[in-house]
Amino acid sequence: MTAPEFADDAEGGPPQEASIERLLAAEPRLREYVERLEAHLRTVEERRRALLHIMGDMNELNKRFGQRRKAMLHILVDYEQDRRRVARQAERLDNSRRALLHILQDVHRSNERLADGRKAMIHIMGDLRETTEEVQHREHELRDKQEQLVQAGKLATLGELTTGIAHELNNPLNNIGLFVGNAIDHVELGIADRDRLLEELRQALQEVRRATAIISHLRTFGRAAPVSREPVRINGVVRRSFSLLHEQLRLREIEVQLDLCEEDPVVIGNAIQLEQVVINLLTNARDALADAPRKLIHIESAVREGMVDLLVRDTGPGIDEGLEQRIFDPFFTTKEVGAGTGLGLSIAYGIVKEHGGTISVVKDTGGEGATFLVQLPLPAEPPDAAR
Repeated sequence: MTAPEFADDAEGGPPQEASIERLLAAEPRLREYVERLEAHLRTVEERRRALLHIMGDMNELNKRFGQRRKAMLHILVDYEQDRRRVARQAERLDNSRRALLHILQDVHRSNERLADGRKAMIHIMGDLRETTEEVQHREHELRDKQEQLVQAGKLATLGELTTGIAHELNNPLNNIGLFVGNAIDHVELGIADRDRLLEELRQALQEVRRATAIISHLRTFGRAAPVSREPVRINGVVRRSFSLLHEQLRLREIEVQLDLCEEDPVVIGNAIQLEQVVINLLTNARDALADAPRKLIHIESAVREGMVDLLVRDTGPGIDEGLEQRIFDPFFTTKEVGAGTGLGLSIAYGIVKEHGGTISVVKDTGGEGATFLVQLPLPAEPPDAAR
């Protein structure tokens, strides 16, 4: 925009007036020009202000861009860390997958081995069942053989007792013959002594009962009875066993001392088997006293700490050192050939063991004879009745 040109008027008037007139004539144009200038200035000012706003917005955008760039950098750093973490996790996952594959393979092989083991176990169980049945069968046979051996031992004991029993029965039989003979004489002679005749017959009947008791005890001892358990009085077992050997010991001039406890203890067992134990101990003591200068058998019973102790002592030569355990072995004997079977103490050992007790040799510090100790447990509760 150019300012309007003013030229001097060459025709009249002084130059100052002409200039004023020209200025007055040019005033509208000047005002218009000023207005255009003011409008232009306003436009420039608005543009400047707009430019300032734009520059402010640009600065703000630059700040925001910088912040976002920083945030992007943090995001990129986090992304890189996450990528590396994911890579490590992927590696671990791959390793875990491989390990899992190995584990699955091992499990598969273990299952195969387990299946083979199960099959083997089935065969083993079958063999074990057959073996168990065979063992039970053998145990049953062994039990039968043991019972037969015990029965054979009883019969052998009865065979050894035959002589003594014959003498034991001879006395009542002689007395019976004497009393019955007297009664017959009274009848034949016509002696009418009724009281005397009845007395002779009563004496004969008493001797019959005595002989019957001896034979009954022999039959009870000798028969193969079932192995039952019942309350048994130890003192009664000792006395009944001694009664079978009494005459035999008397003929051999062997003194027997019975020192039985007053409590008369009761155990749970088989009376006949326990009698066989005592008889075997008595027969061993009897044989040991064959050449002894002093012939004495001492039998003692006592109760100690829940057990019944039964001691059988003799005054024989005793047992040699080192034979305390071997004497309970089957068929072991220190007697001469043909003088013993070697089964007596072995049978006694088995019977005592089946009754939950023990039998042993007690070393006598006195140096005379042998002492056997039988220990049997007392029942937890006192039994109602006992033999």
